Amino acid sequence: MKNLFAFLLLLPSFVFAQFDQFKLLSEKERASVVDEILEDRIDNLLPQLMERENLDMWLLISREYNEDPVMKTILPSTWLSARRRTIMVFNRNKESGQLDKIAIARYSVGRLLKGEWNIDVYPDQWEALMNIINEKNPNTIGLNFSKDFALADGLVHTEYEEFMENLPQEMHSRIRSAERLAIAWLETRSQKELEIYPMICRMGHTILQEGLSEKIIHPGITTTSDVEWALRQLVRDYGLDTWFHPSVSIQRSDEGNKEFLRSFSNRPKDQTILAGDLLHVDFGITYLRLNTDQQQHFYVLKPGEKEVPDYLKKVFENGNRMQNILVENFKKGKTGNQILADALAQAKAEGLNASVYTHPIGLHGHAAGPTIGLWDSQGGVKGKGDYPLFENTAYSIELFAATEVPEWGKIVRIMLEEDGVYGKDGFYFLDGRMEEILTIPRN
Repeated sequence: MKNLFAFLLLLPSFVFAQFDQFKLLSEKERASVVDEILEDRIDNLLPQLMERENLDMWLLISREYNEDPVMKTILPSTWLSARRRTIMVFNRNKESGQLDKIAIARYSVGRLLKGEWNIDVYPDQWEALMNIINEKNPNTIGLNFSKDFALADGLVHTEYEEFMENLPQEMHSRIRSAERLAIAWLETRSQKELEIYPMICRMGHTILQEGLSEKIIHPGITTTSDVEWALRQLVRDYGLDTWFHPSVSIQRSDEGNKEFLRSFSNRPKDQTILAGDLLHVDFGITYLRLNTDQQQHFYVLKPGEKEVPDYLKKVFENGNRMQNILVENFKKGKTGNQILADALAQAKAEGLNASVYTHPIGLHGHAAGPTIGLWDSQGGVKGKGDYPLFENTAYSIELFAATEVPEWGKIVRIMLEEDGVYGKDGFYFLDGRMEEILTIPRN
């Protein structure tokens, strides 16, 4: 599989390539990559995270089709759901540093977790689990329950009650919320993931270039809904998945400030695209279990125009500047709310009218980790915004900068979103970012 990773890294590096330049992996090849990444994460990353969060044992318990969202990220490629009741046990040996990986289930979980439920010895599954807990004798036992993070709250009520009824009373005091470990597992990107993530973001950018082009858009005929479904179809045609339906919206000179004043939830459902429109798109793909989330702008040239008007170029520069301000405030240990407050204060000092609603990304689109503002909560987000920034975590830098445009007699909002990683050397965009508004048709 090492050769396969090397091959992935040799894929085209230019953003505006046609999609057929990419070599998409077959289903079997994708499964091999997914499993290799997962095994590496469990063997090398999880022990470090358990030590950091001071948990000796981590239990994940789910029944088929009602899986803990964390468990779904630990299932191998050939498991599309849990089977019957699946119980995963990760036990950290403090002395050796080794991780016991056990499945209390009727099956081994792929190559990852060895099935250790001997039904002839322990007819009851809970009894088999208690035997393992007694044998390992952990000081702390983590379960996935959380008030603030839905992704870390995957242990359902029935399973929790049955577990606690079977756990010896003297061990009840050892139970801890595994919230921070669950978040750490979901948010931390391994080296292998960081190697392939730029390519996945490049795929998303490339589909955007095709979907928002003269190949798809005929001014006066094509609607925003047409473009949204064209993007969905392109994703399907190229053998990928998406985790949300794309959205395309319009700002134009003859509509006053109603685009700026309306909320994100009140965008028109369908509009015909006209020459002179400034288009905005929100789009994401899923590949090899990693997600993208990208927002960009495109300008529909009027007859005789060759480029984007200068006044819109200036507006776009303010959007790029706001991106810079936000990522400059990324510092290890700062909470999402601290980053938000510092970035907004700096933007205000520079005369920018901006809003920040940035979120982690990775194994989920709106992923686990520090929330850095919500579009309707610019004063901070209780709970999820209080979580700190760690290294090797990925984010969708999502925000807007709004600027008065006299030529249109209105405020124009530049809404941008690009994916990047915060590491030991600071923040970087995985596949660069949009530095200018692109035209339809392209020059």
